[in-house]
Amino acid sequence: MNRNIKFEDAGSSIFLETVRERTKNYFDANKISTKADWRMVAKTIGLLLLWGLLYWSFLFANVPLFLKFIIAAGLGITMGLIGFNICHDALHGAYAKSPWKNKALGWLFNAIGANVYVWKMTHNRIHHTFTNIVGHDADLEVAPGIIRIHEDEPKKWIHRYQHVYAFFLYSLSSISWFFKKDYMKFFDKSLRVNGKKPPRIEYFNLFFFKLVYYAFFLIIPLLVMEVAWWQVLLLLLVMHLAEGTLIGNVFQLAHLVEETNMPNPKQNAEIHDSWAIHQMRTTANFARGNPLAGFLFGGLNYQIEHHLFPNVCHVHYPDISVIVKATAEEFDVPYLENETFSSALKSHSNFLQKMGRPKKTEELLSAKV
Repeated sequence: MNRNIKFEDAGSSIFLETVRERTKNYFDANKISTKADWRMVAKTIGLLLLWGLLYWSFLFANVPLFLKFIIAAGLGITMGLIGFNICHDALHGAYAKSPWKNKALGWLFNAIGANVYVWKMTHNRIHHTFTNIVGHDADLEVAPGIIRIHEDEPKKWIHRYQHVYAFFLYSLSSISWFFKKDYMKFFDKSLRVNGKKPPRIEYFNLFFFKLVYYAFFLIIPLLVMEVAWWQVLLLLLVMHLAEGTLIGNVFQLAHLVEETNMPNPKQNAEIHDSWAIHQMRTTANFARGNPLAGFLFGGLNYQIEHHLFPNVCHVHYPDISVIVKATAEEFDVPYLENETFSSALKSHSNFLQKMGRPKKTEELLSAKV
């Protein structure tokens, strides 16, 4: 992946300066911090207590097997919510003013199976800079060869059905992530800054915390649960399917939808937008008016605000979004959004269907237009 991409910085950057100034004025006028408040602290405590309770119940609760499966699904979903709400903010430095507090909460990412170093490298640095740019944004690698997401990818017969099977594949995303993807990206030389190897401590962290995760979510259940070993594995599979379904679907709705752009520049090319305008063209919100979606998804449904203000805690995004949208309209800048979660899913499905159409179908559709 070549990443020698330059963004234009001319007049359009005034939009970013203006929206930043207005947002700063909002926080100053209301005398509030850009970091976590009591709502975020309460949500953090609640999620961590729920995680502990579900894990204990998963291992030791004397309940019928079908309830164990429900607990397993709940455990997987809770870990996904911890990633969305706590770890994501902390790893962006958005949770607290204190770096050590962000670092401490960010380490939870390792505990739920992921890797802090890989996430910061691929998400914070690469994805937030080269959003939706083909060949540059590492987050575009959804399921190479199986799910086709841009026109330069080879088209296979199976892709015409990807708008159906993709949603089932997403349920496997946590298994792929925790057992395969982190290792592949950690050792992928194309993702390194100036070709530099990760610090030695990160090699230790990768393998040590993966082993800790495997111990808590594979070895210990096999040793202590009073059910057959194959039932334990089925329970763990259900846990991952629930978690994968949650994270796999939510992650796609901000960038891989009908409304967003997906630039495909040549090597060393220039994007003919400022960085901020590029973010507005390649990012979409969903369910912005739904408080439950904002609460559960940790502000991931406010992706526009997150990309412009990644160091602001997500509990402030609903208020910031009013400012961002008004400023975008004033500057004639796109503000892309789907009003509901279901409409965002539909838009993603339509996007996949478009990318999977046979060539003849595409030509017929173009001719009709």
